[in-house]
Amino acid sequence: MEKMIYLDNAATTKTRPEVVEAMLPYFTEYYGNPSSVYTFSSKSKEAVTKARETIASSIGAKSNEIYFTAGGSEADNWALIAAAEAYADKGKHIITSKIEHHAILHTCQYLEKKGYEVTYLDVDENGVVKLDELKKAIRPDTILISIMFANNEIGTIEPVKEIGAIAREHGILFHTDAVQAYGHVPIQVDEYNIDMMSTSGHKLNGPKGIGFLYIRKGVKIRSFIHGGAQERKRRAGTENVPGIAGYAKAVELAMADMKERTEKERELRDYLMEKVLKEVPFTRINGSRTDRLPNNINFAFQFIEGESLLIKLDMAGICGSSGSACTSGSLDPSHVLLAIGLPHEIAHGSLRLTLSEENTKEEMDFTAEKIREIVEYLRGLSPLYEDYMRKHSR
Repeated sequence: MEKMIYLDNAATTKTRPEVVEAMLPYFTEYYGNPSSVYTFSSKSKEAVTKARETIASSIGAKSNEIYFTAGGSEADNWALIAAAEAYADKGKHIITSKIEHHAILHTCQYLEKKGYEVTYLDVDENGVVKLDELKKAIRPDTILISIMFANNEIGTIEPVKEIGAIAREHGILFHTDAVQAYGHVPIQVDEYNIDMMSTSGHKLNGPKGIGFLYIRKGVKIRSFIHGGAQERKRRAGTENVPGIAGYAKAVELAMADMKERTEKERELRDYLMEKVLKEVPFTRINGSRTDRLPNNINFAFQFIEGESLLIKLDMAGICGSSGSACTSGSLDPSHVLLAIGLPHEIAHGSLRLTLSEENTKEEMDFTAEKIREIVEYLRGLSPLYEDYMRKHSR
């Protein structure tokens, strides 16, 4: 098989041609600054307004509750830092989980240096936040709960509706990082009692460098970038009109074909998952088998190093990942896999594959075959595997 098999859609997705087409006019034809008063800029302003409405309707929000950002990491930083500052007079306690994206975890660490206290909740063996532990962690000075909608590494979907209900009952703000979930599973902010939500365009076939933060009307939050009146004076800077127009188109397309697209991804995911489990011994699936993103598989292979597996897969024309793209240069095992109870030696042998509707059954067969071949080869070089087999063959 000569063509590349792309199975790293959690890192980024291919921008759809319709999205590129929607962006192009705002580079060369309608390039006016939407904040300018002359007529020429009206097309740019209209594009931003229409995009805001399209995106708001996709989550059951009002258009004035959508604030455009440069992506998910910025939206996460803004939600936590600006909300923490705005509610500091009420308290300085924040609750999150141990398996959040580093955009949340590192921001929480930053806030701890500023005098805030953060409780990092444990998760069960599938990566699900324990609701009883959440309730126990709530204090009179708790001002914010931030739990991701779905995990970017193991694909587990959190009990967001229940978490939102608990937060609402206690009068606490609830933020969710929905970067991996938005456009892949239905989300309605009122149904889930979400007060703030972060997303990113390039995770659902939109452009890179654009995202949004949903902020429920009435939530007190500080401005994040100072220097202009854009985004209702909360985020200064000239709007990324091409990116905004492209994101809106990507959202429109994602919402229109979500059911059909995710059904195909789920079918391919389960086919590949079962094939590898059947053909490669000493393999486990990380994350929930039922409540997980439709395109996510996370394997743990004993007795091998994940980095070696990735390199060999790349040589075979298969793009995969050992975890978050934001930590791909790290030699440490995934904090997510350690949090669900995997020992270091097994966590090091992880492989994340995230599919798209463009993948085929033929590609899944080829991928499963290559995984089996490569894992067998790498285990053949492992003294630990040799020792284990010798002990258990007696």
